[in-house]
Amino acid sequence: MRIGFFAFTGTGNTLRVCKMLANELSADDTISEINLIKDIPNANIVLDYDKIVIAYPVHGFNTPTPMLDFLNSLPKCTNNKPCYIVRVSGEALALNNAAGIIPKRILAKKGYLVKGEFMYVMPYNIIFHHTDNMATRMENAAKLMATKDAKQIAQNTGKLTKNNLFNRMVSLVCRVEHIAMPLLGKHYKTTENCISCGICEKLCPTFNIKMADGKPIFGKDCVGCMACAFRCPKDAIRISLLDGWRVNGAYNFNDTPATDDEVCDYCKKSYLKYFHKAENLKNDNN
Repeated sequence: MRIGFFAFTGTGNTLRVCKMLANELSADDTISEINLIKDIPNANIVLDYDKIVIAYPVHGFNTPTPMLDFLNSLPKCTNNKPCYIVRVSGEALALNNAAGIIPKRILAKKGYLVKGEFMYVMPYNIIFHHTDNMATRMENAAKLMATKDAKQIAQNTGKLTKNNLFNRMVSLVCRVEHIAMPLLGKHYKTTENCISCGICEKLCPTFNIKMADGKPIFGKDCVGCMACAFRCPKDAIRISLLDGWRVNGAYNFNDTPATDDEVCDYCKKSYLKYFHKAENLKNDNN
């Protein structure tokens, strides 16, 4: 059995989740391969796999444009190839389920059979910086969820999420991001702290950043993944009108997990519900 992961990732959270799932699947004599869509020369590669997993971060309750472009480029499938969708978000809100609406529609039209959808919570790369304690608890919860979800992928089971009218309307309104980010991204700037390291250019999943005279030049293909600002070693990138939400600095996922009392007040109930659901899986297996 060969399972192909096809992922869009900016700061790396989605890739981390894919590695968790692939690790669980590979323990069962399954060959799991992770492909970043930015590195794929031809989408026909999906036909080489028995099952595929589509993975991406949620951007404003929607699917990032590069992933939509990739899905639209997929070849027609005539044998109902099983497919799973993995979404990664900074909070455990049901609104994030709306980011699966368009991908499911595209995949169905092309003949792929979407068997299940999975949602993971990982720390923010915009709005605010979680504590390392929160990041560690998210990571631990994701590993527990991956154990369960990998079994469903292996067994060809799963379920699809449903979206009410409110979810659909909020997602539709927030889709303005697909238009706004290319415009805002052109106005990203660097401060005098820039050391011309070129890390931002290497990280950009849309190849939107080019180095010129030792400084990054931001083009018109920004999708707001925040990899450049988040990973800049000198916090030298300013993200235009969104700069008040700028988050910089990698998380330490090996800290002491946050207790329930230490969970941030923002969306606290949804975080706790997500954590407890994942942690109950561990108890179920004991």
